[in-house]
Amino acid sequence: MIQIVPQLAVFLENRPGMLARACQALAAAKVNILAMSILDTVDHSVVRLVVDKPKDAEQALSKLHAMMQRGDVVFMDVPNAVGVLAGIAEKLAEAGINLEYAYCTASSAHSEGALVLRTNDLEATINALS
Repeated sequence: MIQIVPQLAVFLENRPGMLARACQALAAAKVNILAMSILDTVDHSVVRLVVDKPKDAEQALSKLHAMMQRGDVVFMDVPNAVGVLAGIAEKLAEAGINLEYAYCTASSAHSEGALVLRTNDLEATINALS
């Protein structure tokens, strides 16, 4: 499966307990986190989330009074095997697509993982990888 999905970027104060509050708000709204990346700065953390119910997540997180941005990313299932990411990066390079950022997850207990890509052209990314 490869698709374009919404991603939420939530800017939280970089202090203990802020991620817990955000995750508790999502849990209370019955929103499941499918992928997450956290980038820290001195004062704030940028928490990027792909969730199963983006609108519900936005409503729940807005109660934290955190700045939030919504944007689209490519979300795809990938085999959990040596060289898969290299092949994906090569296909993007061959298509002239710039990878702005990515994050992924996999477990040695599973044969598949998930990959989130933000590129300069999401439709072209899907075409290059399909």
